[in-house]
Amino acid sequence: MKDENSCCRISVDSTLIEDAKACLEKNEGELLIQAKIFSLLGNDVRLKIIRLFLEFERMCVCDLADILAMKQSPISQHLRKLKDGGLLLNKREGMTIFYFINPRQEERLERLIKG
Repeated sequence: MKDENSCCRISVDSTLIEDAKACLEKNEGELLIQAKIFSLLGNDVRLKIIRLFLEFERMCVCDLADILAMKQSPISQHLRKLKDGGLLLNKREGMTIFYFINPRQEERLERLIKG
């Protein structure tokens, strides 16, 4: 039985293959960054958190726990991953730690999430 997904090309387009390899090599750094971001945003809670930060600039764990109807501990774990991934920064004000989008990533996240 023949596999319908098998490839039976008649000739190799060497130019296509070399150009495509060069394209991937040229964009390797950006692709790695994007893959990391997609991995972080592949979780619905983290995606919601980033979406909220794009709208409301800064929030603390308590704010997010109330908004998302979740306990603070899992929210804190998600914030840690987003911070470790370079998407968020934080700033302590008294006893409260506020999180916000890393300005270096804001435009990229806006394009990805808001379109």
